[in-house]
Order: sequence, then C-alpha cells, then structure tokens
Amino acid sequence: QVQLVESGGGLVQPGGSLRLSCAASRSIFSFNSMGWYRQAPGKERDLVATITSVGIRNYADSVKGRFTISRDNAKDTVYLQMNSLKPEDTAVYYCNAALARGSSSFNYWGQGTQVTVSS
Repeated sequence: QVQLVESGGGLVQPGGSLRLSCAASRSIFSFNSMGWYRQAPGKERDLVATITSVGIRNYADSVKGRFTISRDNAKDTVYLQMNSLKPEDTAVYYCNAALARGSSSFNYWGQGTQVTVSS
C-alpha cells in the first residue's frame, strides 16, 4: 500500500504555468512507474505523463513540449511542470503509482488536484 498526496493545483490564466507535486508515503523507487493522469468533467481519465524507475518518460501527444515529469527519489516525490497551459488542460489531475509483480499489476491513486485554466 502507498498513500499519494497531490498538491499544486489551482486557477491559472491561459499561457501560465503550474507545478504539481505528488508525495508518496513510501519509496517511489519500488514502483515500476509513477505518473500523472487527468479527468475532465464527463470524460474518461487519460494519461498525461509517466516516468519509470530508471527515468524513461512518456507523454500524451497533447502535452508534449509543454509538460515535464520528473522525480526526486530522495524525497519520494514526483512532479509535473506544466507550461503554456490551455483551457483544454482543465481537469482533475491524479497521481499514479504502478507496480507489476509476475502476472499481477497494482495501481495506486491519489485524491486528485483541480487545475483550472481560464481567463
């Protein structure tokens, strides 16, 4: 088990920036990957970005070049730097920790943090 606590969301104008943080209650190095997902009203939860335990990053096409995921293993924290924000980035952002053991997979989620991009 792990508890994930997101922070850093809020209201920002189009073109602005925010940095989200996800603090884990145990070592994030033990997970195969950490990531950020988002869910807009009436839509499914979609992948935003992931980073593996060895630092390989993956991004949704819609955020490439604008968002950067990073991790600090010493602080057991994952970050999402979001630049050039657009109204369509408005959503609840969730932190994810993924663990694979043999044929089983486990996913842990934070409670989410609201990001609203509006003028």
